[in-house]
Amino acid sequence: MNEILSLAAGSPAPGEARQVGEADGVPINDIALAGPSGARARVLTFGAVLRDLEVPDAGGTLRRVVLGYDDLDSYLANLSSVGATCGRVANRIRAGHFSLDGQEHQLGLNERGVTHLHGGWRGFSRRAWEIGALDAASVTLTYRSGDGEEGYPGTLAASCTYSLIAPGTLRVVMEATTDAPTPVNLAHHSYFTLDPETSVRELEVEIAAASYTPVDELKIPTGEIAPVAGTAFDFRRPRRLDADPAAYDMNFVLDGTAGGAEPRFAARARSSVTGRTMEVWTTEPGLQMYDGQYLVTTAHGLGGLTHGPHAGICFEAQNFPDAVNQPGFPSPWLRPGETYRQVTEYRFG
Repeated sequence: MNEILSLAAGSPAPGEARQVGEADGVPINDIALAGPSGARARVLTFGAVLRDLEVPDAGGTLRRVVLGYDDLDSYLANLSSVGATCGRVANRIRAGHFSLDGQEHQLGLNERGVTHLHGGWRGFSRRAWEIGALDAASVTLTYRSGDGEEGYPGTLAASCTYSLIAPGTLRVVMEATTDAPTPVNLAHHSYFTLDPETSVRELEVEIAAASYTPVDELKIPTGEIAPVAGTAFDFRRPRRLDADPAAYDMNFVLDGTAGGAEPRFAARARSSVTGRTMEVWTTEPGLQMYDGQYLVTTAHGLGGLTHGPHAGICFEAQNFPDAVNQPGFPSPWLRPGETYRQVTEYRFG
């Protein structure tokens, strides 16, 4: 087994990378970051994965706030996309099919043989990225997705920058350019936990969204943008997830104007046990909240943690699912000369 060394002895210093294996003949590096407020992170070049994130509490003690694995083999499989960067198009595409400029495109059906999910069989989350820039508090990873990869048209040059900024914030900036028209929708896929070994169903959640996109039995949006009022998806006021028996894997239509230079408030999660909080701020039009119902059980969690369903929660800032087939949704198309850009911040308190 390829082992990633523990966070103790032998780990890289902030701003340094250490090779821990290879994928597709490209070195896989483990990168350490340290922020000005004392936060620490670890990033893998494989899948542009956020492997670990620790933030100081009010007393200055570092607390782990994401799920991760302690071995490389788990990331090489990573069936739950733990900490990964998902693309070329994150979330679901109906029947893996879309039409662009009169051309039909068929993508792989990697979810139950009927749906295209998170970019395909490997997507961006199980490929080797390269280091474009690195300092003590931030790293930029780059990936070149060739024309025809997973069925997508055009060669895409993508980048993902993780930065630790004060006070206790992880800033994620994703950009992409293309040499031919193509859809793009990148998303960060960490499973957050404010109370390790406690079900995230106990979290109190608030989402700045008056509407959501209802889905069918395959979790594909119907095309409707519906009000959350009177449904299990009304989080305009904070409430615990377990206040309703519904399982959550839903895209919310965020209030305010998307696409600005700086992010706006999207969501807040609060521990009902310790009072710890995490806020999500983003430039994106949508936010997928997934309560980890189908998170793959592992005995290789960081710190010896055994985690499985409901051990972490995802807040995936994104365009709406299946936007390639829904003209009423925000446009997913990127054309030559344009730059795709997403800024999302996870602010801990």
